[in-house]
Amino acid sequence: MNAPRPARRQGLQERVTAAIVDAAARTFAHGGDATSMRDVASEAGIARATLYRYFPSRQALVEEVARLATADAGERLQAARLAEVPVREGVARATRALIEVGDLFIVLARERVRPDPDAFERSLGGPLKALFRRGQDAGEIRDDVPASWLTESLVGLVVSVLAAKPSMGREDTIATATSLFLEGASQRRRNATSV
Repeated sequence: MNAPRPARRQGLQERVTAAIVDAAARTFAHGGDATSMRDVASEAGIARATLYRYFPSRQALVEEVARLATADAGERLQAARLAEVPVREGVARATRALIEVGDLFIVLARERVRPDPDAFERSLGGPLKALFRRGQDAGEIRDDVPASWLTESLVGLVVSVLAAKPSMGREDTIATATSLFLEGASQRRRNATSV
């Protein structure tokens, strides 16, 4: 009869941990360096003492948020099957995947913390660089810029879009961010005859 108790306790701990991480992602994403552990506890609806039982420091909490962001982004990029589609579609899928990570992704990029460099490269950096190199080899993406710069540029653009909370819908946001990355900020020509 006592066997289910540890499972319930583990379930409760997992729910509390998830609530803390979600609250941390929201508060860190919008409050940045000014966000305190008190802010996170308040957002999570728990006492600070409870927060510190789960995460002994702000750094430990930021590292967990970054770990989860990396894992989530990696899973989404893998599911997007970037290598199986044309490059432009791959960039759109990568943009969608990163935008859908949401506040966790903002924290990962802004806090400049990498939970495990190998995991980060395997999950995020590697797939994006491979996509950009494929585009460069095909002549679809400029080859005078290293793939690592293109990767950082896409990440920076996504973070800026997420942090700005644009008033357009999700699909329009993804399409606009993809277009901005691929085509830059120059004015599009309305028709070929007007210069």
